[in-house]
Amino acid sequence: MNWEGQKLVEELMQYLLLASALISFSTGFGFSSVKLMFLIYASGALLTLLITVPDWPFYNRRPLVWLDAKVAEASNSRLLKAKVAAQQKASKTMKK
Repeated sequence: MNWEGQKLVEELMQYLLLASALISFSTGFGFSSVKLMFLIYASGALLTLLITVPDWPFYNRRPLVWLDAKVAEASNSRLLKAKVAAQQKASKTMKK
């Protein structure tokens, strides 16, 4: 799952739980039944669980592109050399 898929899951979870809470409260209040309220909310929570927990394909619409290991290693070594050179240059100017 990519970052946008995680964001979508988070939003879906919040909206589904809010909707199930509102529906269960209004139904429980209308019928004066706490048992019915809890059953409807538990059903909504289960539905939310089934929608948000599995890694469904629509969460991977924009897959991440990973660097090849050799390219990443070469890039890291160049950055490390540049960082060391900058630190050495800074320490030389501080001594003067």
